[in-house]
Amino acid sequence: MTVDRGGSFDGVSIGRPATGALVDAGHATLSDLPDDLDALLQLHGVGPKAVRLLKEARERRGL
Repeated sequence: MTVDRGGSFDGVSIGRPATGALVDAGHATLSDLPDDLDALLQLHGVGPKAVRLLKEARERRGL
């Protein structure tokens, strides 16, 4: 399966660098992400804003 490396990760607009970092780390959807999203801050390209947006999206989707 090819994952889009654009600026959106599973429908969440987090920017191309953050999306690329998540894809490179093996994540394809919000449910693939670790429970502690702050752990993603260690990935080059993922910043606090991206983590905040991902947390908000998970909450909206009940994940």
